[in-house]
Amino acid sequence: MRYIDVETWPRREHFQLFGSLDHPHWGLCANVDLTAFRPLVKQQGLKFTAALVYMLTRAANAIPEFRQRIRGDRVVEHDIVHPGITVISDDDRFGFCFIEYVDDFHEFARRAAEEIACVRAHPTLEDKPGDEWLYMTAIPWVSFTGFEHPMQLHPADSIPRLAWGKFFEEGQRTLMPLQVQGHHGLMDGLHIGRFYQRLQELLNHPASALGLQ
Repeated sequence: MRYIDVETWPRREHFQLFGSLDHPHWGLCANVDLTAFRPLVKQQGLKFTAALVYMLTRAANAIPEFRQRIRGDRVVEHDIVHPGITVISDDDRFGFCFIEYVDDFHEFARRAAEEIACVRAHPTLEDKPGDEWLYMTAIPWVSFTGFEHPMQLHPADSIPRLAWGKFFEEGQRTLMPLQVQGHHGLMDGLHIGRFYQRLQELLNHPASALGLQ
């Protein structure tokens, strides 16, 4: 982790402007293409959630703005960030599940399986300390076109949020809605656009991205 010198930071004006707003968050929703990804995951007997969360986190870690966080009037940039997802239990309650990210997908999937099983058996809304997280959730029953996350505004939370919905067929392609939300003092459309581009590159080559070849 490193502290960014805000005084010499090229985003200084953006940080100050959007940091002064009551609601400095913004986001967008777009479809991502799972045409190559989903069949491979199914063929290999992988857990869809673990594979997708890995892809999302790997893409986010490739974009510096997704690793930056606001702490008071300072900005830090983490070396790596980790996913925090929601998990539904058998009685329809959800709990927060935090998974340590590693580049090796097989190790990540093992950790994810352990953490998900634990939260499913004992749902909890206890938060993890620190801000080196990416908050993620799934609405697999709806192919939504928009999404809004609850979050702290005073002071503003700067942890990015991601949500994905029900995938659907369009011609020969399998698509899935994905919403991304961030603090405008840290990221613009350019950075979220780069995230979508990086994610799609990984989804287009899933065997390589997941270390299956």
